[in-house]
Amino acid sequence: MEPNSANQVVVGIDGSVASKAALTWAARLAPSLGATIHVIVAWEYPIIFGLEGGIPSDWKPDENAKEILSASLEEVFGRDRPVGLRGSISQGHPTFVLLDASKEAQMLVVGSRGLGGFAGLLLGSVSSACAEHAKCPVLVVHGEAK
Repeated sequence: MEPNSANQVVVGIDGSVASKAALTWAARLAPSLGATIHVIVAWEYPIIFGLEGGIPSDWKPDENAKEILSASLEEVFGRDRPVGLRGSISQGHPTFVLLDASKEAQMLVVGSRGLGGFAGLLLGSVSSACAEHAKCPVLVVHGEAK
């Protein structure tokens, strides 16, 4: 039986330090909310592939997303995973995937900076958009300083 989706903390991860910190915070918060944790890795084909004549045949973004999910869960929790934890892979821009998931969540947790963009910015485009447009409270977690 599918868990009650409204009783979940959604966490967006991309394998970055900040997203793993977000996952750690979600694990701390979920019990106090009586919620389960739903971890989401979103992926999309970069626009440049359409302009350059196609996608490399050896690039498997869905497989890469599965590896990110598995490695992040292993690094953060090891074998001691929270009860009810579930992960999913979604095709689409991370902002839109997470905003859609926020419609049925008690809280959305994201890292402040992902793997792309400009390192000097305080917030990344995904975390900024989530903080502004999510349909639930949002926690933006800063990763470790480099």
